[in-house]
Amino acid sequence: MEATQFLESDLCDEVPAPGTYASTITTARLCSSQNGNAMVHVVHALEGVPAGYDRVSEYFVLEGASARGLAFSRRRLVELYRACGLRPRAGEDIAPASLQGARLRVKVEHEEWRDKLQLRVVAHLPLTDQPTPF
Repeated sequence: MEATQFLESDLCDEVPAPGTYASTITTARLCSSQNGNAMVHVVHALEGVPAGYDRVSEYFVLEGASARGLAFSRRRLVELYRACGLRPRAGEDIAPASLQGARLRVKVEHEEWRDKLQLRVVAHLPLTDQPTPF
């Protein structure tokens, strides 16, 4: 097949199943929303997912939202750090670059956005579960 021809995989619109996938963080950076508010942008490269669906972005709002929304976003960001084996402490700067290249598992679900089905990260888990010592 020539490079100028469509492939069968190009024509598939089937979004991968919801579930838990191994992930490597390919992008982690501070950025600004359209309104100029600080947020963290993270891109996950999912394993075992067809090309075209293997990248999932998520955003963690750091300002410009309700108190409840900010608290939820920050708790999810801490969950992400911990799933990557990092232990953030109060007073430390949020440094997304420390997440770059980290491996973890992410739980994804389907979400409709602009009349299209896509994957959305709903949980962050360590790559391997360690038994809790007692």
